Amino acid sequence: MRFRNRSGHIIDFLFPLVLFCVLAVSALTVILFAANVYREVTETSSLNLSAWTALTYLREKIHQNDQGEEIIIGTFDEQEALVLAQTVGGQRYCTYIYVYENELRELFAKEGAEVGVSAGTAILTVQDFSMEEIGDGVFLFSCTDQNGQYCTATVTVRSSGFLPRGQLDGKEKGVVE
Repeated sequence: MRFRNRSGHIIDFLFPLVLFCVLAVSALTVILFAANVYREVTETSSLNLSAWTALTYLREKIHQNDQGEEIIIGTFDEQEALVLAQTVGGQRYCTYIYVYENELRELFAKEGAEVGVSAGTAILTVQDFSMEEIGDGVFLFSCTDQNGQYCTATVTVRSSGFLPRGQLDGKEKGVVE
């Protein structure tokens, strides 16, 4: 019986090597493409989030303090401010949200306390910010962030028609009219 010693052809070696290289280059191309798309999406979303973050923050502050007490646009140390008043333990306190040195700031203080606008906590850097009461309990906020993104939001005080528990006049508890 004769054993035939099979000699390999160069194609037997090159085909798997070329196939491996093609697959490796394809995988690398897909990874680089996906990384580029991810980078662009995160850059775009971070640019869009700054102005919306300021407006969302204001909306949430209004809704957190929406308990029938005073929510107005007033002044604080000669700065226009959103004033959220509340009574805690028989004392009246105000949360002031305003712009000072291109920063949206917040300050919680006892009403009438002598504090300046520089005492507030910086929330977000903005280029321009405006607020306006366009109706009874309806506020319009406009913000341009440090990247030039401009956004507006209209926020409504929800409790304007709510009957407090002590003044129900024989109606069911928590009735909204």
